[in-house]
Amino acid sequence: MLLVHIKKYYETTTEEDIETDRYNALHISPVHIHKNKVTHKKAILTLGDEIVHHIRAHHDPYIEYHADFQSSERIATEL
Repeated sequence: MLLVHIKKYYETTTEEDIETDRYNALHISPVHIHKNKVTHKKAILTLGDEIVHHIRAHHDPYIEYHADFQSSERIATEL
């Protein structure tokens, strides 16, 4: 349900429609409690992939690396 809300929020704030043909073809929604866990997992991953694909295709993310932490790990942040 969270991804459905994220999709709707994104579409409302950006006025861009996210095409979810693969997700829609699965004919499953968060309220279909009679479907099994594997089917829901596939739907979640498909919807998430379509949302990310849309954002990456329409926006050029700027990635910056931070090394100012106590460990030697670099942390990537997307601006």
